[in-house]
Amino acid sequence: MTDSVNKITIALSKGRIFKETLPLLAAADIVPADDPEKSRKLILDTNHDDIKLLIIRATDVPTYVQFGAADLGVAGKDVLMEHGGEGLYEPLDLKIARCKLMTAGLVNPRPRINGHLRVATKFTRVAKRYFASRGEQVELIKLYGSMELGPVVGLSDLIVDVVDTGNTLKANGLIPVDHIADISSRLVVNKASMKMKHRRIATIIEQVRQAV
Repeated sequence: MTDSVNKITIALSKGRIFKETLPLLAAADIVPADDPEKSRKLILDTNHDDIKLLIIRATDVPTYVQFGAADLGVAGKDVLMEHGGEGLYEPLDLKIARCKLMTAGLVNPRPRINGHLRVATKFTRVAKRYFASRGEQVELIKLYGSMELGPVVGLSDLIVDVVDTGNTLKANGLIPVDHIADISSRLVVNKASMKMKHRRIATIIEQVRQAV
């Protein structure tokens, strides 16, 4: 058995998801040695020599797990829907970092640009599937942030984005329109790792499941 087979790597992102994942990891007796908000390290040691945490962008977590750079990861369902879930098992809804994926637009919509619907979002795959399911053809505009500006400055008619309290929408003159999906963070596992490190990973999953 090689050394790599004994090691476990878990991909996480900074911020709300990390903070809300910490108690669940603690239930599996996994405690990071450093605070990622204060450390510049991208690979964090834990209280186990053979368990490491990768600190990466939230949108990259499924990719790292899919290609085996991490054995497990925690990602929002919105990110997993956009990624597609290839090469992953999704054994557990952690019921943390809850929000909604919604369309939103101006309180008083302008006439449509060129007669068709323009939608600004970073979730282009999700948006395409959603509007196709409604029989609507839309022009998708890829944005990476400040989605709320789209309708305000006339770039788009609607946005597709995650909504928590709705305060950011309200502050920018937007209202939620259609509910696409309820979002929470999920534990994901690399399919090959699940076979090669089954006992170890299954134990972690079960300990986290009990904590959830």
